[in-house]
Amino acid sequence: MARAPTSRPSIDPALDAAALLRRVGFFGLFVLLPVAAQVARRATVILAPIAIALIVIASAIDGKQRPLRVTATRMLTSTAFLAGGLVILWSALSLVWTPFLGPATERLLNLTATILMTLAAYLALPDRMRSANLYLLPLGVIAASIVSIVFGLFGDTLLRTMPEDQSSVDRGLTVLALLVWPSVAWLRSRGRDLEALGTAILVALALSISPNITQILALAVGAVAFALTTYRPLVGVRAVALVCGGLLVSAPFLPFLARPIGIVALGPTAPNVLTIKAWQKVVTTEPVRLVTGHGFETASRGRFVNLLPGNAPTTMLFELWYELGIVGAFAAAFALHAAIRHSGRSATATAPGAIAPGAMAVFASAFTIACIGVGLTVIWWVTTLTVTVLVFIAVERGQFRTRRPKASLLRPRAVSPRPANDD
Repeated sequence: MARAPTSRPSIDPALDAAALLRRVGFFGLFVLLPVAAQVARRATVILAPIAIALIVIASAIDGKQRPLRVTATRMLTSTAFLAGGLVILWSALSLVWTPFLGPATERLLNLTATILMTLAAYLALPDRMRSANLYLLPLGVIAASIVSIVFGLFGDTLLRTMPEDQSSVDRGLTVLALLVWPSVAWLRSRGRDLEALGTAILVALALSISPNITQILALAVGAVAFALTTYRPLVGVRAVALVCGGLLVSAPFLPFLARPIGIVALGPTAPNVLTIKAWQKVVTTEPVRLVTGHGFETASRGRFVNLLPGNAPTTMLFELWYELGIVGAFAAAFALHAAIRHSGRSATATAPGAIAPGAMAVFASAFTIACIGVGLTVIWWVTTLTVTVLVFIAVERGQFRTRRPKASLLRPRAVSPRPANDD
């Protein structure tokens, strides 16, 4: 008897194209970007928009993202987003009294474009991330670590034939110091603790071979936050939120506490102590400006026209207060505190043993880098933060599991007796 033809699912070329675009986009975001950041200064700024554009196009084709209206409404009405919007609004208002209107306007437009790109990518991320795409992340971090180790060992020879300077190495190490934590979180969520430990050790080795105090200290602070949140999740989330928000709020008082300690430890003429002294002088000579700030982009450009001492700090704690005053600083502190608490609650609900520690480690590492010496609105740094945020959201959306029913819960199928063979 001829067998009836089985029905085959219809093949949609559009869905295949969307899956391919999404795979290429995540490959660029997870693998190409961290590797290229080790050798090229503009790798993050160039590759991130391209990868995000591919992910957005893929979601527009197959519609696998979460419902746009519900997701956008929830995001736009969150306290963290409203506080962050106040920071942007106050930055735009400060253009009225900034002495660098042209450069400040251009920088604010670039910052706004980066934020809009981040929001578009967030809305375009699939509701459920495939494991095949997320496993690209630790592979990219491992490959980038190997490249960094090679440059650390043979950098003097390799950099002679390359047009890039040491700043490309520093930016690549920054990418490694941040992306290692979502990689570890993803591997631990899949029960691959040894692979997670090996990835962290390899990144630490890469940072140690190419010594830079900023990235090494950021990795160490992130490790402390990771360990604390692993042991006590709620305590870890609250501690990271309070420390980050508290330092932003109390920044004008920090030089008065840090300078005596620096004098005892390093001496009164140490460069770091003189930098703290310049910060202290700015606070004492213009206390009224702590309310309104000097205007957007004033801290980075004021050094070149003697508005600021040449050794003034480049830390976010100083620049935020100097440019935006108490309004911008308090709004930024509230936004950061709310974002950390929300991320902690969301990660704890999703996978408390893996995602929450990694999320707190990312916040702690990024905040440490910003406090040590990265400018407030440097585009490559803001883009790096964008990539880190999107990577962690992708890891969190990969924490679903298809549960199979237990055999004991299945109803036993009635077996019909075979007819007797009359032959």
